[in-house]
Amino acid sequence: MNKKDFIIGLFSGIAMALIGTILFIILFTDLPFRESYLAIKSNNHLGKVITLGTILDLILFAFLLKKNKESMAKGVIAAVLLLTFFTLII
Repeated sequence: MNKKDFIIGLFSGIAMALIGTILFIILFTDLPFRESYLAIKSNNHLGKVITLGTILDLILFAFLLKKNKESMAKGVIAAVLLLTFFTLII
């Protein structure tokens, strides 16, 4: 396993989940971003929103497998597992 590709996949997976979370908040809430984030956090729904944001990781994973970048795809899986543990903590 190429460690450089794995790390790139790990950071790409985290970045895609962050982008997905931000897009979810922007597209599905009526309030400005900061107020929506604070409302979601105060209602203890942040873990659920992060989980919905990781849907983009599925698309990234499929793309990497199609391009035969298995090491990067393993990094994306590791990112999803990391985010899973993070959402369990919060």
